[in-house]
Amino acid sequence: MKDNSEGFKVITDNRQARFLYEILETYEAGIQLVGTEVKSIRAGKVNLQDGYALIRNGEIWLINVHISPYNQSSEYFNHEPRRTRKLLLHRQEIRKLVGKVEQQGLTLVPLKMYFKRGLVKVSFALGKGKKLHDKREDLKRRQDQRDIQRAMKRY
Repeated sequence: MKDNSEGFKVITDNRQARFLYEILETYEAGIQLVGTEVKSIRAGKVNLQDGYALIRNGEIWLINVHISPYNQSSEYFNHEPRRTRKLLLHRQEIRKLVGKVEQQGLTLVPLKMYFKRGLVKVSFALGKGKKLHDKREDLKRRQDQRDIQRAMKRY
């Protein structure tokens, strides 16, 4: 109830990221967009599945995130669906991220895109890639939790 009063609305969620990566820290950033991208995002036509972020020249860029072209606009005014978009963070946060990404070999993965008080925000995380045995272990743990919940419900 409180989230709606602040204008918080989730547009898309990258559920695959939590399966493929071990999430260490999460950050929130603004994103630099053009007008037709915002309209398309309001319609919910976003895919974060293959997206990731890179640090170039002291700036963070969101790469390979698909925002579909806006249908009710002409092709001339529309945007490129998979163009690189700049993430807006404070310099101190960027410097901290540069150190962690370069030294520890971590990846920046987008988790969610949402509206917060009318502005588009991206939640991304520092992630460490999981190995196959880690993924199996997570699946097994999740299945065990479901079995426990079913047993508790019956008794």
